[in-house]
Amino acid sequence: MLTRTRVRSTPEFREVEYTPEHWRLLRELRSKARSIMEPLARQGFTLWLHGSIARGDVREKSDIDIVIPVKLPGYLVELALEKAGFKYYSRYIVAATPTTTPKGIIYLDAEERISISFPLVEFKPRELEFFKYSGVIDYQGLLLDKRVPGVNKNLVLIIPTEKGHIETPVIGYEDYVAKTLEVSVDIVKERVEVLSKRDQVGRTGIFAKIPLAPGESFEEGFERLLREKPLMRRILEEES
Repeated sequence: MLTRTRVRSTPEFREVEYTPEHWRLLRELRSKARSIMEPLARQGFTLWLHGSIARGDVREKSDIDIVIPVKLPGYLVELALEKAGFKYYSRYIVAATPTTTPKGIIYLDAEERISISFPLVEFKPRELEFFKYSGVIDYQGLLLDKRVPGVNKNLVLIIPTEKGHIETPVIGYEDYVAKTLEVSVDIVKERVEVLSKRDQVGRTGIFAKIPLAPGESFEEGFERLLREKPLMRRILEEES
């Protein structure tokens, strides 16, 4: 059963000092992410790690979200993973809304907490900006043990410190958050609206999430998605 992520609407500024157990968990999750990213980076892939592992505010069930930010054939990703010794548990094509870029997602574990995603058409500038909003580092940044600021699902800005992090509310401080993250204030306001609505009415689902059949390529699955969702095809044709 999914637990509701509560938006923190009451202003609260606080400093969090990580326990030895928290640092251990962060090291473990980063080590796992590095073991996946390293062989792919050696093969020339551009890789980003985003979310709590990039920021540092991890939990036991934190996802390892790795994204390839450029469009490329899905088989190249699968081939690279196979060459590196990884096996996937599931593959999906996902589109949050009819206007968002459809992505291929490969899960490397049964719980679907370790994923590699990539766009099936080029990401829009706003979508690339979202990764920065949530906190993103590249493979080199991971090697350097870099942590970056970003906003979590509770709409709290996480700013890393030597001992842990500082938490700052987002609602009512959108301009400050945008300036801190070097993103547009529009994306901050957009996320506030989306997550506040989700907090009030619950999850409303996503536009499309289709599993790929064994032997079906991402490109074939993408064409199937466009047949099943003609609205998305029309939008993509209008944008091209």
